[in-house]
Amino acid sequence: MRTTDTRTVKQTLSQLWFRDTSDSSLMINDIAVRVRAGILLFIPLFMILTLLDVVYSSHWVVTGDYIKDTFETDFEGRILYHVEAVRRTYSYTLQTWILFYALFEMIAGMFVFTSRLSPTIYISSLLVRSNKPLWKPLVPKRFAWSIGSSLIMTCLVFFNPDTFAGWVNAILGADTLPTTTNFMPRAVPLVLVWVCLGFMWMETVLGICLGCKLHALLVWMGFLKEECEACNNLTWD
Repeated sequence: MRTTDTRTVKQTLSQLWFRDTSDSSLMINDIAVRVRAGILLFIPLFMILTLLDVVYSSHWVVTGDYIKDTFETDFEGRILYHVEAVRRTYSYTLQTWILFYALFEMIAGMFVFTSRLSPTIYISSLLVRSNKPLWKPLVPKRFAWSIGSSLIMTCLVFFNPDTFAGWVNAILGADTLPTTTNFMPRAVPLVLVWVCLGFMWMETVLGICLGCKLHALLVWMGFLKEECEACNNLTWD
């Protein structure tokens, strides 16, 4: 490895995707952010496949091991039988751990210290170390990742409804949520995971951060007071 490249790698490992970690207003390399979004894109894709399998592939199956004639008919004259029917059950352990990792990645990118714990930030920063950086403020990205964290936590509740219901019932001291059935409609995570996929795809392929656009809109409307250079249409040399 050449001396110049070695120096570049050392500087990248020191600063990661930040322009300068000592800046009062942190700036990050948007190219590295896009590469990282592409790496993490597999998570919503995997969740979509899981949810589609749960919603559309889990049907009752008659085994044929037990069939008994009831000697009764329904209103349309069809014979009624007692049968043994089974339905596939799911263990969401793998999905839960993947979602926890995704939540960790969302939170890790928000601060300098936690970013040093993220493998994808190291990988993306090293992959683009030879490219000219495109500096963007961290504040809107942090807002966008907060939205992503909320979507991930919603999916975590869907995959672990009994655990979440137990916590809520213990805190409130009442059986507010059922612990034997999933109280969250399947359509909720199915829609949210497509939203998450769309956000990350636009970040990766088009370079458009919808969360950042929403942050700028809220700043313009006065709902948020934490402004940033991009929100004020300022540029860096």
